[in-house]
Amino acid sequence: MNSIKELRIKTNRLIIRPYIESDLMESFELMQNKEQLKYMPMEVMTLEEYKDLFRWLIASYENHYHGDFKYSFAIFLKETGKFIGWCGVGNNDCNAYYPDKEIYYLIGEDYWGNGYATEAMTALIDYCFNTMKLKRLIAFAKPENIASNRVIQKLGFKFQHFLGGLPEELNFYNGESYYLLTKEEYSQMD
Repeated sequence: MNSIKELRIKTNRLIIRPYIESDLMESFELMQNKEQLKYMPMEVMTLEEYKDLFRWLIASYENHYHGDFKYSFAIFLKETGKFIGWCGVGNNDCNAYYPDKEIYYLIGEDYWGNGYATEAMTALIDYCFNTMKLKRLIAFAKPENIASNRVIQKLGFKFQHFLGGLPEELNFYNGESYYLLTKEEYSQMD
């Protein structure tokens, strides 16, 4: 693969790929549900605000994964082509304190409870360790976000501690569960 822009991951039920311009409106509409953003450090955006974020997401594919990067990818149902969410990997907001690359995802509320998050993230983690050659991945989750904590644990991540002592500008993350998965641990999983 010459570029992250060429990434195409297919699972039993999903297709994961970089965003393209024509994904804008489906992506924007997904991000209008406040309930889905409850555990995230962001709020519902106007279309103009979201366009800026979307342009940044697409521009991020120009950064090579041997340095600093943060990639988000669109998730589609293989059977219907319906956009159902996103997943990603890269620098986290607390990078100065936790420099490992973070995995993250969001599945639209209409698709919760179907195992899509686990399926997408299993494929992305495999890509991170085997193609990108990352050695460690981390994940954060609010303790009250039971579903995400379960997904992260199901993926093989091990709870390390609760985040604390972060400066005021990162206060959103204080109290979050901090998980770690190493390439070695991943290699030993079934």
